[in-house]
Order: sequence, then structure tokens, then C-alpha cells
Amino acid sequence: MTERVINAERIEQIISVFGSFDENIKRIEQAFDIHVTNRGTELKVQGDVEAADKGVRAIEALMSLASKGETIDEQKVRYLIGLINAGNDAKVGEMAKDVICVTAKGKPIKAKTLGQQKYLKAIAKNTITLGVGPAGTGKTYLAVAMAVAAFRAKEVNRIILTRPAVEAGERLGFLPGDLQNKVDPYLRPLYDALFDMLGPETYGKYLERGNIEVAPLAYMRGRTLDDSFIILDEAQNTTREQMKMFLTRLGFGSKIVITGDATQIDLPADKVSGLKEALKVLEGVPDIAICRLSASDVVRHQLVQQIVAAYEKYETKKPPVAGKTFQRKR
Repeated sequence: MTERVINAERIEQIISVFGSFDENIKRIEQAFDIHVTNRGTELKVQGDVEAADKGVRAIEALMSLASKGETIDEQKVRYLIGLINAGNDAKVGEMAKDVICVTAKGKPIKAKTLGQQKYLKAIAKNTITLGVGPAGTGKTYLAVAMAVAAFRAKEVNRIILTRPAVEAGERLGFLPGDLQNKVDPYLRPLYDALFDMLGPETYGKYLERGNIEVAPLAYMRGRTLDDSFIILDEAQNTTREQMKMFLTRLGFGSKIVITGDATQIDLPADKVSGLKEALKVLEGVPDIAICRLSASDVVRHQLVQQIVAAYEKYETKKPPVAGKTFQRKR
């Protein structure tokens, strides 16, 4: 058993690190099997040598983030614990980054993991970026945030969001309404992200002016998209022909972000995913970045991360079926 002492500059740092009802510090104590007590701006960390060292590094990292104005929440604490256990805590300082944009309700949007930071840097630097990863890693939401930021900065004149209209086991063809009403359910996640960033009124105004377009992928055929920020979501459900068609819509002054999860393909078994093929074809092409997010970048409920990890473990153990190739559905 050893004891380490940490001295904070201000009591506000201690309050921020401990969290509501000390939930953050309790999570650190449980993760590293240590005991933390405080008196004023002094913290004492007790545990075996290695555990106490990890606990001190975790607390000092959180205090550093708090001093930079970062909000210390459950997701950030869990992610930091993972970084320290993996020996990557030297990168903790990189977690405090600039705000991408601010939502209609005043909420700042920024990367929450190192993987998300690499993703955002790739979007800013390259003309085409492919963001691939499991559900909950912020692929679409961050791409929309970057699109809104570029539009507000007048770097582009339009935001175009599109998805392939592929059913995930459901049948929407008999829904009432015109074509737009039928495809709206497929595009709802894109609407939600834009509403969050811009607010319904501003969104409606830009939609009427043609500055924002949300449409099925089929609507892109035959067009050249200049001065636009274009996002193709759920790209794992594109065919190879659709992906090629979409990529060749790129015009001058435009930027493309393609997002998808190769483990959630809803295409018929005899169809090749355009995303999976594009990842192979476009590897190494200049001005095209491929970012692979992982379960550690999941920023939804903690259970989502555990579900993703459980499925990955199951898939690696599952023996292949001789003579057949299947694409797993949701």
C-alpha cells in the first residue's frame, strides 16, 4: 500500500473532477482499485504502487482538462480510464480541442475521443474522407457539424445530405404519401442532426433557398455538385455502381464525407457493398482520407460500447460457413 498526494491550484478543479455526488472519482476508484480522499485543494490517493500511479495520472489528467474549460462527464472519465490502461495517457492533452460549431441551443460541439479528432482533421485537410466505424462513434453527427461550420464560414454554398434508400428488414413501400414522404424515414437521422445544429426555423429557411438538400442517393445521378459540402451516410448500403456514381458527382470547391459501418450491411447477399470496395480501391489515393473509428470512440450510452465489443468478439469466434458468404444484417 502506498499513498500519493496531489495538490490542485483551485478548489473548482477538485469540484469538477469529483463530479456530481462524487460519481467521477468513484468511477476512478473502482477502475483502479484505489481510495481517494480530499481536504481542500489536496488529494490523497491510496492503493498499491501501480494502481496509485494510474489513479494519480487519471486525476491529474482530468484536472488538466478542467483547467482548459472542458466539462468532465461520465463518457470522458471512461475514455480516459481506457487510455491510461492502454498506456496512451500521454495523449490526454489532445482531448481538449477547439469547438467545431455551436448548436441552435448554444451547445458547443467538439471531438470527444482521439479517433474523432483524427476524423475531423482528415475532413478539414482532404477533399474526400471516408469515416468507417460502429454505431455511436459520431460519424454522421460530426460530419454534419463540419458541414454547418463550413457553410457558416461561407466556404461552401450548399449542404447536401444523402443516403441510399435500402430497407433494414422493414418494408416502407406501402406507406401513404408521395415519394418524398416514403423516403423521409430513411433520411430522418440527417434531418435530426441538421435540426440540432441550425434549429427548425433556420433549417426551413435554408431548405427553401436551396442551400440545404436532403435527398436519397438516387437523386444525385447526372449532377455535378460545385461549392458544396456533401455527406453520404449509411454508405455500406450502396452498391459498387452507386458508390462510383456518387464519387464522380464531385465538383469544384466541394468536399465529400462518406460514412458507414461495414458490419451493418442490409444489401442482398449477392450485392457487393460499395463502401467495402471503395475502402480497397481508394486506399492511398491523394487527397482522400480513410478514417477507421473503433468501439473506444463510441460516445453513446456505455452499453452501446459493450454491445459493439460483444458482437466483434462473437464475429471473430464464429466459424465460416463452407462455400457461402453472408453479409450480416442488423
